[in-house]
Amino acid sequence: MKKQTKTEEMTFEAAFAHLEEIVGKLEEGDLPLDDALALFEQGQKLAAFCGAKLDEAELVVQKLAASGAVEPFDLEEAH
Repeated sequence: MKKQTKTEEMTFEAAFAHLEEIVGKLEEGDLPLDDALALFEQGQKLAAFCGAKLDEAELVVQKLAASGAVEPFDLEEAH
């Protein structure tokens, strides 16, 4: 049996990859209701974790930009 890693112990990349797996399974639509609900709940936790990690990263970049350590940039203009 595969050992479950606590979300808090995961890297952003691992959590995001696991979230993508869950979304794929849910999109297939052939899961029993209880399994789908359990995966949905797990996906919600992973999405919140990933969102918090992105918020933390944004705060670090903003602090660095405010201190003059890096040049500020606009993600919208980078596309």
